Order: sequence, then C-alpha cells, then structure tokens
Amino acid sequence: MTPNIEEALRSLRAADRDSKAFEILRDAADAPLAAVCFHAQQAVEKLLKAVLFLHLIEFRRTHDLVKLAELLRNQGIDSPVPDGALRRLNPFAVTFRYDDTDIARITREEAAEIVTSIRDWAAKQMKRARPPSIP
Repeated sequence: MTPNIEEALRSLRAADRDSKAFEILRDAADAPLAAVCFHAQQAVEKLLKAVLFLHLIEFRRTHDLVKLAELLRNQGIDSPVPDGALRRLNPFAVTFRYDDTDIARITREEAAEIVTSIRDWAAKQMKRARPPSIP
C-alpha cells in the first residue's frame, strides 16, 4: 500500500471516530450545539483531507473546510456539499469551542446531512483509487 493511501485511510478512521461522537451527541437533547457540531466539523475536515491525501494534493495545516474543498476543486474533484454549507460548519472548529455568543444557525439534522454526504463521497473516492485487494 502506498503512503498516500495509508494516510488517507488513517484520516478516514479518525473521521469515523468524530462521526461516531457527533452521532452520539446529536441524539442527546441536552448536548450543546457547539459541542455537537465541533465533531461534525472535525469529521468533514478529516474526510476532505483523506481525499486530498488520496490524490496526492498538498495542503497547509488548516481547519477551513472551504479552502480544503477549493484545493480539491482546483484538481477537478468536486465536493458533494456546496461551499455555503461547509462555511456554516467552519466556526465550530475553533471559534465556537471557546465562544458561542454569535453561533451560526445550523441544525443537527443539517450537520448530519453534510457529514453523511461527505462520508459517502469520500468512500467512493477511496474505492475508485484502491485496488480490490485492499479493504
């Protein structure tokens, strides 16, 4: 297995951990939206990075989902989620972890749709790139 595929798989596993935390918190009515959506943002970030690794696209350290999607788009790889939706999750990476006074309006369901769409898309990208013998 090539190093880029190994790194992509590592990123997918990390995204799956954040997705699981998101699902648990999403269903907890008393969980603060900032905490719930932090894990949604982290899952999407790691999924986008997995596809970047997969396609050998270099990127700087960032939490900006729109910038990550733009790097993919510049290489002809379109994300299934529009930049506007990604932009709504961006603040949950850092800003809303420490100050949620101006929290953006996004529902748990909208966040779940974004996570699911990006996860399904990333899985398809991996299947196209990996030989059948690699799980």
